[in-house]
Amino acid sequence: MNFFLSTSYALQDFIGLGGPVLWVIFAACLLLWLLILERAWFVRVTWPARARLRVAQWHQRQDRTSWRAKKIREATVSEVHMELHAMLPLINMLVALCPLLGLLGTVVGMIGVFEVIAVSGNDDAQAMARGVYRATIPTMAGLVVALTGIYFTVRLRRLADRETSRLMGSLTLHDNTPGGTPS
Repeated sequence: MNFFLSTSYALQDFIGLGGPVLWVIFAACLLLWLLILERAWFVRVTWPARARLRVAQWHQRQDRTSWRAKKIREATVSEVHMELHAMLPLINMLVALCPLLGLLGTVVGMIGVFEVIAVSGNDDAQAMARGVYRATIPTMAGLVVALTGIYFTVRLRRLADRETSRLMGSLTLHDNTPGGTPS
């Protein structure tokens, strides 16, 4: 319990240093990681059973060699591709948005620095340095969130592509009956 309280206070202090834009970056980070974890769960836990079901349905078909069967296979592979890549565009959008939000926070912070300069003049170098320091925190936060998101986005895309290819290989186009002709 003490760990959660100290972490909560540290997070509030960090967000207090960086300004209100850090709350938006924090919300984007939470959403990004929820989507990444959902996709990882889907690919690792939910998808294998669905893949087995799709392959079993395909192999129960009598006709796997006709033009119609090939089109059904293509449609199945397309549906699988869409299922496995479902949230990746939203994850990519959040990854691209985080550095922009960080930049927005920096601009807002620099406006505060310029306000200090306008009010007190150039005499207070420490106040200007504190303001620049506070202004760069949102950029750092946005970049850290985006960099971690990029890694997992690439990883999830590779997993989804691999699973799509694996399923496509499992949906064979030949007839298993004696005398059947492979296509």
